[in-house]
Amino acid sequence: MDSQGILNQSVASLKGIGGQTVGRLEKLAIRQIRDLIFHLPLRYEDRTRVQAINELTPGSVALICAKVVSSSILNRGRRTLVCQISDETGYLGLRFFHFTAKQYNSLSSGTLISCFGEIKDGYSGHEMIHPEYKVIQQIDDCITKDTLSAIYPLTEGLRQSSIRKAVEQALTLYNNAPDSLPDLLPAAVLRKFQYPTLIDALNTLHTPAPGISLDTLVNYPNPALKRLAFEEFVAHQLSQLQRKSADKHWQAPVLECSKQQARQFLASLSFKLTNAQQRVIAEITTDCASNSPMLRLIQGDVGSGKTVVSAYAALLALSSQYQVAIMAPTELLAEQHLRNFSVWFKCFDTHIIFLTGQLKGKKRQQALEAIADGSAGIIIGTHALFQDAVVFARLGLIIIDEQHRFGVNQRMALRDKGQHKNNKPHQLIMTATPIPRTLAMLNYADLDISIIDELPPGRIPVVTRAISAQRRSEVIAKINNWIQQGRQSYWVCTLIEESEALQCEAAEKTAAHLVEILPEVRIGLVHGRMKAADKDQVMQAFKKHQLDLLVATTVIEVGVDVPNAGLMIIENPERLGLSQLHQLRGRVGRGSDDSFCLLMYQSPLSKTAGERLNILRETSDGFIIAEKDLELRGPGEMMGTRQTGQMQFKIASLENDIDLLDQVDIAVNLIQQNYPENIQPLVERWLGSTTKYAEV
Repeated sequence: MDSQGILNQSVASLKGIGGQTVGRLEKLAIRQIRDLIFHLPLRYEDRTRVQAINELTPGSVALICAKVVSSSILNRGRRTLVCQISDETGYLGLRFFHFTAKQYNSLSSGTLISCFGEIKDGYSGHEMIHPEYKVIQQIDDCITKDTLSAIYPLTEGLRQSSIRKAVEQALTLYNNAPDSLPDLLPAAVLRKFQYPTLIDALNTLHTPAPGISLDTLVNYPNPALKRLAFEEFVAHQLSQLQRKSADKHWQAPVLECSKQQARQFLASLSFKLTNAQQRVIAEITTDCASNSPMLRLIQGDVGSGKTVVSAYAALLALSSQYQVAIMAPTELLAEQHLRNFSVWFKCFDTHIIFLTGQLKGKKRQQALEAIADGSAGIIIGTHALFQDAVVFARLGLIIIDEQHRFGVNQRMALRDKGQHKNNKPHQLIMTATPIPRTLAMLNYADLDISIIDELPPGRIPVVTRAISAQRRSEVIAKINNWIQQGRQSYWVCTLIEESEALQCEAAEKTAAHLVEILPEVRIGLVHGRMKAADKDQVMQAFKKHQLDLLVATTVIEVGVDVPNAGLMIIENPERLGLSQLHQLRGRVGRGSDDSFCLLMYQSPLSKTAGERLNILRETSDGFIIAEKDLELRGPGEMMGTRQTGQMQFKIASLENDIDLLDQVDIAVNLIQQNYPENIQPLVERWLGSTTKYAEV
């Protein structure tokens, strides 16, 4: 076999890898020999030197050579073998919960042993629990290793020794045939950023050279690991740019409207568009006038007017005799879009369909028929839009709101419904969660991005205050006074637990307590476990001012617009991210009067929590807040990297490697211009067959 294909062989071709082991490796996504090479150690054990007992610290892992001083079996509670050993610098306890008589006899007083394990704080000093140990005859028999020992991620039934032997064979094949895994990063890039070659980086990580310290390997930044993370980021960005280029080969309907239709639409609005809205509408108009599919992301802060911009895009589609699908993550938000679009398109004689999971029977059948025969022009709904029964006649535009809340498969299913032969619908994606530039570069490199960076005139910034929960009675008095003035208020309950049941229970208890102490106030409750119809009933009552105070979980983060509600209390704000707090705060400040947001925290606040609340008090700019959120919490937590549709990395970490992204941009440009032949191999190395997902 030629050297290029040697690492593409199945792991079954390696010595000692039987059918069972192949199955276990499969669970770790290890199928080919090359997969073993990229299966990096989780950590390392230092067996290169014997440590003195008086050097040990809890949490460290150490190799010790010492003499057994005493050994006994304790029968109190759990039967335990306890030994004490000494190396003349101090004493260390050993504890075994599972042991045999033979083990007990081998650890008799005066026996010399070498042992390896994690140091813990015990009842009477430091101890090891279930260490690896070996009886030796003299100190020189205490065998040390020449290099640090790699500890690999495992799965049930797979032993560390088995995977080490497999990796060792894979590395030998690679080192004997370096061309089998070519270095796809150009030498100019490696020189510029001072990264090691691929073969050097992989050898360093699997088999650290003698003398390299544990600190050098595991502490930030490790050049070998950084180099691999860098290559993975480069591959991800190249894959998105590849898809952007591939999209140009698809056809899309040309969507245009007459000047008269545009004037009629704008005249029907009760407000004047901001310069930022007009700029983004011009960008969308240019995109839709082309027969290449638009793929545009609109970022706009809470209340910046993204929805009316998307409505103008819908006008272009309707004027060109195409259908528009608008997908929102919650029924509350979908219903708000329904109300807005119904008002804005009242004079345009278009049939608007509202499709959610709640629509049943004859009404659902009639809606499906109107979508299929093309008589429905605008179709608004939740995930129900992409179910198999929904067939569009002429889908020309897809609008997705709060896109990060949908799984990538859901978004793809909707796009596929409009795909016909060589045609795709235009796509407009909206988010009120500002995305820091660095994350946008990585997550949305295949999208054209428009930013609405201007709020409508007359918007008064929300006054934000942090207040201790110990002053709860003052807060309740303020609510009472506020409501007596004819205004409305929100009370948002949060819990650190992710259990929705606990969140709802907290909201129910809070509502009951407030009903008791504010008997004159009309109080409603909304949480995620209520039926959609019940939730909507409460929200409508609040909107119509039949309720004064709405107690809610973070379910109201999107999709609520009540201008008269100008006071919000957020309990335990220290438990939420800055961006989420900013989203919640955006529910107030929608009228022309002063609005307030009180962040009612639990004392004492940690330094980081205090910093975060201060940022909210000082600025209402969502983009500044997003950058600070990224800085303080890290991108994984901020963006929800476990969420379907977010990028999953094998080696790179958004937490540790985000500083690489500016370098990635430079490398990507260089590879595109001078080494285009490396693009596809890089993408296949790191993403394999997953590249379809970011087509949405």
